[in-house]
Amino acid sequence: MDSGMDGGGPSGAAVRAVNDWLTEQVLLDADLELLFNGFCRRLVDAGLPLFRVNMSLTALHPLFESMTFLWWRDGRRTTEHHQHGSRDQDTFRASPQNYMLRTQQMTLRRRLEGEGVVLDYPVLSDLAAQGVTDYYVQLTGFGPIEDAAQRMDGMVVSWTTDRPGGFTDGEIRTIRRMQSRLAVAAKLAKREMTARNVAAAYLGADAGRRVLDGQTARGSGETIHAVIWYSDLRGSTPMADRLPMDTFLAALNDYFECSAGAVRDHRGEVLRFVGDAVLAIFATRAFGSTAAAARAALAAARDAFARLDAVNARRAAAGDEVLAFGLGLHVGEVLFGNIGIPERLEFSVIGPAANEVARLEELTKDLARPVVVSRAFADLLDEDCEELGERRFRGVAEPQMVLAPALATTKP
Repeated sequence: MDSGMDGGGPSGAAVRAVNDWLTEQVLLDADLELLFNGFCRRLVDAGLPLFRVNMSLTALHPLFESMTFLWWRDGRRTTEHHQHGSRDQDTFRASPQNYMLRTQQMTLRRRLEGEGVVLDYPVLSDLAAQGVTDYYVQLTGFGPIEDAAQRMDGMVVSWTTDRPGGFTDGEIRTIRRMQSRLAVAAKLAKREMTARNVAAAYLGADAGRRVLDGQTARGSGETIHAVIWYSDLRGSTPMADRLPMDTFLAALNDYFECSAGAVRDHRGEVLRFVGDAVLAIFATRAFGSTAAAARAALAAARDAFARLDAVNARRAAAGDEVLAFGLGLHVGEVLFGNIGIPERLEFSVIGPAANEVARLEELTKDLARPVVVSRAFADLLDEDCEELGERRFRGVAEPQMVLAPALATTKP
């Protein structure tokens, strides 16, 4: 594997300096992309003749399954996120990385100059055309290689040089040692990234940050001022009885893409999926004022129903049932924190305002309006809402005026 020019790699002192810097960055919780780019640049400064370095890692994320960081000596830097299913694409199937993962081969090297050059992977032809003379790939598993390969947990790094003669044997030894150090940093960074991704996906971005920052005791929380969103899918129970489970789940996800998707895209925070209902907030502190939070929530509502119209057009064309949902919007103080039992907690909002927004949503059925809002919410807007009369909410002594904003969409 190391047949090539004899010779040493960078000096021991230069390598130790890179190792010390890497350790320091890990302890500082440095961003993985910045850490990788700084690592490659310091290796060049230490005397390693690198042209391009490509590091790929798997990821536990709802949107993508892996990520690739590319560094070039000329200053170019790119980061790519690969969606789920990318391993089935022809580009990955024809890559050295795929071969190594399938066969659990830990290293692969190809000389790209002189006689007898083997260009058995498409990437090698591309690199040879760029003047690359040596291509070395190393697989590092995060755990025993059999387990890591089964979980697809680890990293693959390709190292290239354009120096005539390629890497020396000493430089390859240095690369092997330095990849082990980089793997420790990458594994720690990946674990933290995974924790953030999972916490955000299952708890919401703000709640996830709070949990990772140590706010895990039951009852811990704070009183916040927020616009509260509560939406509920219409006719879901009979739909679940009529449809095959996978068809019903597809319909449910269509609805969540419209409702929760619009909340997220307008900077709201989805807190809970209560069956087929969505509980979300637009916190005042995130928008600078309650009025700004209310405008964002109304924009999200209009976006949600515009998405619903598009989804229903697609569903109708496919012969599927169309969907409808009601939405209540309210504003007030809520307790935002940990509730549950010590063994099973969740972050949510509780308080009278959280209860009242669910009552508002219930009124959308009787009033045949897609969105019903409270007077407190409507007063924050710079547009008029239609008054729908006073209604009594369970647990609220005084009747409350409810209103409907204008929406350019069909009614539920």
